[in-house]
Amino acid sequence: MIDFQSLAKAVLEGYQITEGESLAILDCRDEAILPLLHSAYVIRKHYYGNKVKLNMIINTKSGACSENCGYCAQSRDSTNPIEKYKMMDKDSIVKGAERASQLHAGTYCIVASGRGPTDRELNHVIGAVKEIKAKYDLKICACLGILKPGQAEQLKEAGVDRYNHNINTSKAHHATITTSHTYDDRVQTVNKVKEARISPCSGIIVGMKETKQDVIQMAFALQELKAASIPVNFLHAMEGTLLEGTDELTPLYCLKVLCLFRFTNPQAEIRVSGGREVNLRSLQPLSLYPANSIFIGDYLTTTGQVAKKDYQMLKDLGFEIDDVNSEVPV
Repeated sequence: MIDFQSLAKAVLEGYQITEGESLAILDCRDEAILPLLHSAYVIRKHYYGNKVKLNMIINTKSGACSENCGYCAQSRDSTNPIEKYKMMDKDSIVKGAERASQLHAGTYCIVASGRGPTDRELNHVIGAVKEIKAKYDLKICACLGILKPGQAEQLKEAGVDRYNHNINTSKAHHATITTSHTYDDRVQTVNKVKEARISPCSGIIVGMKETKQDVIQMAFALQELKAASIPVNFLHAMEGTLLEGTDELTPLYCLKVLCLFRFTNPQAEIRVSGGREVNLRSLQPLSLYPANSIFIGDYLTTTGQVAKKDYQMLKDLGFEIDDVNSEVPV
């Protein structure tokens, strides 16, 4: 039995945990979940106090994607009857930023389906970003897929603060989830945005029939990539996708995964992301002891918890919104 509190202290002193210690976190006995959460919280509090970052997504282009990702309702192979539309107009993207500001989100995430942006799509997003930056005090995160040479630099010049491109799973498990692009394609895009001096955001999806060793490899891969922001998604298996019907996760295991990512990536913004409502269920508040960030509002093709419930959750925890206005609205 590992002393998680001593391990947390060591991490704060610069120690990098081993794969064996990582497995011990994922294998933690359920009755020991509170000591594990407390130890992860010690690290989280050191870097972020009791503040929670709020992020809001806008899905600017939905469906009709050429990729065959098995988890995604927007995939070319999905038969899920999601709403499909081409890139929305600039005014709608800017209007979404107004909504993000009203919800006290610090980061506005502009997302588009597809392998990567065309030059026309990129210029469209750039125009919206410039207008948003002139009107609102928001960080902008773009998630547009695999970038071509020079595109990251254009986004940086326009004012994009962060670029999201998830590794999603381990390198060993990647081919069982998608074959239309490689794991290395994803890593290369993360490295491109880092070279352009954009903050790298890269995360994972847990619950896609991966092993615990795969989860550990994801944590160490993001450590190596020096991801500043790590969205941890929990599979919400959609009808009509390759992973339809997959239901492997328990709320306690989800908490252990979040603790692992806090121990392996102590300074990163760890965000409880898609699937938190259906997988963590009544234990959602406990997720913010290892994590320090959530999405507020809806996700890409699924609905999220209503904002009022998130605000109440933060208030009940005694946490603050990490924003210029730190008061939690209820």
